[in-house]
Amino acid sequence: MTKILVDDVEVDVPPHFTLLQAAEAAGAEVPRFCFHERLSIAGNCRMCLVEVKGGPPKPQASCAMNVRDVRGGPDGSLPQIFTKSPMVKKAREGVMEFLLINHPLDCPICDQGGECDLQDQAMAYGKDATRYSESKRAVEDKYIGPLVKTVMTRCIHCTRCVRFTTEVAGITELGLLGRGEDAEITTYLEKAMTSEMQGNVIDLCPVGALTSRPYEFNARPWELQKTESVDVMDAIGSAIRVDTRGREVMRVMPRLNEAVNEEWISDKTRFIWDGLKTQRLDRPYVRENGKLRPATWAEAFAAIAAKVKAAKPERIGALAGQLAGVEEMFALKGLMAALGSGNIDARYPGSPLHPANGRASYLFNSTIAGIEEADAILLIGTNPRKEAAVLNSRIRKRYLKGKVLIGVIGEQADLSYPYTYLGAGPESLQALVDHAPAKAEKPMFIIGQGALNRPDGAAILAMAAKAAAAIGVVKDGWNGFNILHAEAGLIGALDLGFVPAEGSLDTAAMLAPGALDVLFNLGADEIDVPEGAFVVYQGTHGDRGAHRADVILPGAAYTEKSVTYVNTEGRVQMTNRAGFPPGDAREDWAVLRALSEALGKKLPYDSLAQLRAALYAAHPHFAALDQIAAGAAKDIEKLAKLKGKAGKAPLISPVKAFHLTNPIARASKIMAECAALAAGSAKVAAE
Repeated sequence: MTKILVDDVEVDVPPHFTLLQAAEAAGAEVPRFCFHERLSIAGNCRMCLVEVKGGPPKPQASCAMNVRDVRGGPDGSLPQIFTKSPMVKKAREGVMEFLLINHPLDCPICDQGGECDLQDQAMAYGKDATRYSESKRAVEDKYIGPLVKTVMTRCIHCTRCVRFTTEVAGITELGLLGRGEDAEITTYLEKAMTSEMQGNVIDLCPVGALTSRPYEFNARPWELQKTESVDVMDAIGSAIRVDTRGREVMRVMPRLNEAVNEEWISDKTRFIWDGLKTQRLDRPYVRENGKLRPATWAEAFAAIAAKVKAAKPERIGALAGQLAGVEEMFALKGLMAALGSGNIDARYPGSPLHPANGRASYLFNSTIAGIEEADAILLIGTNPRKEAAVLNSRIRKRYLKGKVLIGVIGEQADLSYPYTYLGAGPESLQALVDHAPAKAEKPMFIIGQGALNRPDGAAILAMAAKAAAAIGVVKDGWNGFNILHAEAGLIGALDLGFVPAEGSLDTAAMLAPGALDVLFNLGADEIDVPEGAFVVYQGTHGDRGAHRADVILPGAAYTEKSVTYVNTEGRVQMTNRAGFPPGDAREDWAVLRALSEALGKKLPYDSLAQLRAALYAAHPHFAALDQIAAGAAKDIEKLAKLKGKAGKAPLISPVKAFHLTNPIARASKIMAECAALAAGSAKVAAE
């Protein structure tokens, strides 16, 4: 640590800190446009100028000078910098004057108005007049895709967007062309960007040059109610903020969470909001004469009660989908137990994941932040760029640090970082068991659902556990055996034990023709239910599940309820209600509670607080929000004993279209446009 004086305040900071970071540690405010802690240093906006005592007789860019570069006095006095001296004040006013020479005076109509760094810093550090009266330059707007709107006349060339797309997103499609007055930031070929993380440049842009195209002219920031919540578009559980006006979600923004998503979110997380208000189920429906008709809650419950009463308990089943929260699955599990049925499941057909094997057998045990400690990473049957874009950026971050080996067994896809391709199928994994390479200090396996959701999933999981033992993936102080989930609800379901009881039917058995008389479908839209069973669908959108339903019970989306989710690393998280569901739709646990009374099997709670009390009594770890109840490393040894024979089919990621993975995404016009562009780009690349 190094001591330094900032405006006569002594502070002790690491020597690699920049002067800007040291000043912030001392409580001083230093304006900046180009500097960002997660990006490389550009040092080109010059707004962060400070005075260095004993240094050159001119202000210094605090973002580009380290604490170790500042010398103390000859008498042994500490190094000293000033952030409020007359020299600094004059320098900052001059820089602001230069920045505003060509900046248009369009604050009244700019989408960034009210949350613009340039606007704020011009007020705080600028002057009330300018000495420049020349005509302002104009720059033609560029098309860089359906998500990011460009008004490049506003650009101040901070290059944050260029550094983000190159370093974090891993695409080299955005850059600065030309020199001097002709310098412009653009995509090199003026085509849409292809990254699943491109929307983050909107947050990074300190002016209104890059803003949200879907959100443009929709609302002003002071009109919006801001609610902190959690994303459910994948199993990462990114921290988000949902901005609403009235009952309508206007936009989704990222929140800082160093342990999970840092400050990035995927485009699907950010731009899903228009899908929350289209194709919504806002009233119950009952199928009569082959057609669905609107009904009252009493009529819907009566139709269900008649079918349940006529069915034997062993011919009643329940499936939970990828967006189902812990509370509603707990209620559904209780209802099925009251009906005498153990036919419950939330897994894909063939999945070997089971709570009986221990919690470590289905978690991302090293944690997401633990990726930065690994020195060898093997991806098995997963394409993290599509399944968990934020996690993929964390792997890229680890790659950029150097001294890491990355291997892939499965699809040979563009992951935004180089890797060694080891093969496509289970035989490549078997080769690791038979001929284990030299052991790394902290090796890591990341096993995707493409390796598990198949008939030989148990055999592949056992093979991976044996390979992990051979390579030393699990050892004292390190558990690098990781399951990467693609669904937000599955980990909570496994923690709850939402799997079939002994001798009961699993997902594949329930979906067999003629297996059930009544099926409760809690938002499972990625499966095909055969004809024959009476299907009660409880969900939010008119998607595949609703098309097959005999009774539809409208539920609440994740922005419309307070509900618990568990992310892929086992972190317990909770959403907060940002708005209310449309029409007659209600929170899912409340629907199940009302249904249980109509079925004569009343659940023992009348409020969400009572339900959670029962939930926490049965599963105490759900009460520890933002905490991870780690699994036991010995659980991995159990997996090596799973039976089965591995096939020869290649391990293929279950996510084919990144933008269309759930009912909300498929209802989104924005996501549909992105998916069409991605499909077109893939076709061109294939040709």
